[in-house]
Order: sequence, then C-alpha cells, then structure tokens
Amino acid sequence: MKFGYTILYVPDVAASLAFFETAFGLTRRFLAETGDYGELDTGATTLSFASQDLALSHHPAGYVFASASDRPLGVEIALVTGDVEAAHATALAAGATELAPPKAMPWGQVVSFVRCPDGTLVELCTPVGG
Repeated sequence: MKFGYTILYVPDVAASLAFFETAFGLTRRFLAETGDYGELDTGATTLSFASQDLALSHHPAGYVFASASDRPLGVEIALVTGDVEAAHATALAAGATELAPPKAMPWGQVVSFVRCPDGTLVELCTPVGG
C-alpha cells in the first residue's frame, strides 16, 4: 500500500488550480476537458481537485465542503519550503487569508497557516528536523 493522492472538493477546479499555481508556485499537471477534475505536480503524491458536483455524484448523501464552512475543516495540506515567510507573503498576495503568521516552533520548524479562497487549510512549513 502507498499513499497515492489527496482530492480536494472545490467549487471551481480551474480557479483552485490557478490559485495554487500563483500562491504556491506549483505546476498544473492536468485539467479534464469537463473542468471537473485537475491535478498539480507536487512530487511523489498528487494533489488533486474535483468539483463539488463530481463529489456528490459519488456520494449523494453529501459532504461538509470547506468552501461552505466558516471555519477550516479538520484537515490540512502541508507544503514544505525553505522560506516560510516569503511563501506566506506570496500566498496572502494571491488571495489567501492569514490564519497564523510564520512562527518558530519548539521542535525547530517554522510554520504558518493560510486559508485558500476555496476554503482549503494550508500549512506552510520548513522541513521537520531541517
């Protein structure tokens, strides 16, 4: 078994891909012609986005979508960088909302938290032990 991908259910797949490209410097790998599924090139594990309509077609009972919640969901995407301060500022300039500014943690990491326009919670962090 290996971890293959994470799929975020968002209102507008193309807009979320574009935001992640601008805010975090990630590269688009794929966007379906239908616009309801896309992927970013993030290394060994793919970060994917699917439309909320596509999600509901798989599970009609529904979800709590991050975009519909006033508070972030209890899950985050962590993006590792050598310069959290610069990454944080870039994300804010691209339209993210600051939840916690960069802070040095007791275990040696620097971390910050932002919320994307689609509601996704993102931790920006230096490598653990780095």
